[in-house]
Amino acid sequence: MQEYQAPLADMKFVLRELVDFKTLAELPGFGEMTLDVAEAVLGEAEKFASGVLSPLNRAGDLQGARWQNGEVLTVDGWKQAYARFVADGWGALASPADFGGQNVPRALSALIEEMWNGANVAFALCPMLTRGTADAIELRGSQALQDTYLAKLVSGEWTGTMNLTEPQAGSDLAAVRMRAAPTGDGRYLLTGQKIFITYGEHDLTGNIVHLVLGRISGAPEGVKGISLFVVPKYLVNADGSLGARNDVHCASIEHKLGINGSPTCVLVYGQNGGAVGELVGEENRGLEYMFIMMNAARYSVGIEGVGLSERAYQAALAYARERIQSTEAGQRGGARVPIIRHPDVRRMLLLMKSQTEAMRAIAAVVAVSLDAARLHPRAEERERHQAFVDLMIPVIKGWCTENSVDIASLGIQVHGGVGFVEETGAAQYLRDARITPIYEGTTGIQANDLIGRKLARDGGLAAQAVIAQMRTLAAELAAEPNLSAIAPEFSTAVDALERAIRYVVQNYATDIRAVSVGAVPLLKLFGIVAGGWQLLRSALIAQRRLAAPKGSGADAGFYEAKIATARFYASYVLSQAPGLAHGVVHGAAGALAEGVL
Repeated sequence: MQEYQAPLADMKFVLRELVDFKTLAELPGFGEMTLDVAEAVLGEAEKFASGVLSPLNRAGDLQGARWQNGEVLTVDGWKQAYARFVADGWGALASPADFGGQNVPRALSALIEEMWNGANVAFALCPMLTRGTADAIELRGSQALQDTYLAKLVSGEWTGTMNLTEPQAGSDLAAVRMRAAPTGDGRYLLTGQKIFITYGEHDLTGNIVHLVLGRISGAPEGVKGISLFVVPKYLVNADGSLGARNDVHCASIEHKLGINGSPTCVLVYGQNGGAVGELVGEENRGLEYMFIMMNAARYSVGIEGVGLSERAYQAALAYARERIQSTEAGQRGGARVPIIRHPDVRRMLLLMKSQTEAMRAIAAVVAVSLDAARLHPRAEERERHQAFVDLMIPVIKGWCTENSVDIASLGIQVHGGVGFVEETGAAQYLRDARITPIYEGTTGIQANDLIGRKLARDGGLAAQAVIAQMRTLAAELAAEPNLSAIAPEFSTAVDALERAIRYVVQNYATDIRAVSVGAVPLLKLFGIVAGGWQLLRSALIAQRRLAAPKGSGADAGFYEAKIATARFYASYVLSQAPGLAHGVVHGAAGALAEGVL
């Protein structure tokens, strides 16, 4: 089985050519982050991903996390890997310097996060949720909560979790029943049960900090009565040392299709009187606060999709290069050739490659706006970037994760019969990927968020701003002789996206069922066109680099491959856009017809 190798050449291209590094350098705290420094950090991260995390991936799948009498044991070697992860400062990468973080731009940390996920997604889940816990406490927690928890969470010395759903609730958080009774000293005693808690119990760190949704006694029913609490596994003394074990325990862990190294826990609160918790922010605003963590997690799960896609592509490409089978198409009696020479195998590999590169590119571009929305000195720029982030988060989460399932499945197909055999590793990538379109909100939930909160609410204004940039690119492509042939394909795809968005905006208020049935196809359409936007930007940049003096240098092959990949994407992926738009606009009658199901 081949170990993961980070695609450093493409990651560096994304940072140098697609990411607006000039804007990042102007944001407070990022002035010292040069491209040379960023590339050096990428290189060190690649060593950790390929040398430490990737070799543990197979063991994580085979051995998995183990539950023993309320305790959870992680996979052999994971404690040592996590200790090194913390010691090397990787957990603190994107966190603010005020709390011990390294404060690197999100565009850089997202690429490194992709490496962790490509190398070992089950391991990567733990620091991802810890960062989200720290973000929520930083933005909405009291000074006392920040002083108690942030430095330990940022460093990774303690880990964090997100406790949302319960057996009767699923994705309907209005049905949450966790109870929180005030103790009179500003704290609360929580009783109830939470399910599907990733890394809710483990042996990697001395403490686990749970962010828990619950209802204070007398709170309104529904989402308006939910509050957010910090509930540590061990109580923290005034001097920062660990105190007594809190009344929260792991009742079991789930046996799953994939990500077996990641413990998915059932947590029980209050078996012995109540788990001590502290309120985050104001009462009854818990769901609002939790969305801080949830939106960050949704973006990160999209990055999981990119990493898993890259891992599956690498494995399929390596196998296709070494597997000798059959003669080349059109030749009689010739030598048997590697299957990468067969046209259909090339098509599958290019589907994997082109979509992975498109996902990586659009995710990195969105990451710039994640930082600018927080830090830009001008309010109008913060608002502009936030509108772009809000629009694209459901697309990144939904499209990248759905793609990862398809891409991992293609990887098995490239392997043929041995892809169905576990020893090749190809099956694990599919099993691991399959959860990503579900957790942190299913694709249907992301799509409903896209059509309702992100398109209908503002009349499509944020989307139109993106489409305007796409139109500008189409005009630039048309003016470039070597790329003019793909300009009409891109314009046709943008037309399709605009047509579908217009239908949503015009009909959401009057026929929400008809609009909603096309929400997931619209999300896929948006992802395809947005990914194409960045992939064709890449092709235009590559063409200009080739045309410049010394354009035939060492990078010429890389640039030529960028152009060829974009052409393939235009023909095989962007070409799906009109069909998807047709379904969005005209598909409701068939889908909602009575008596069909």
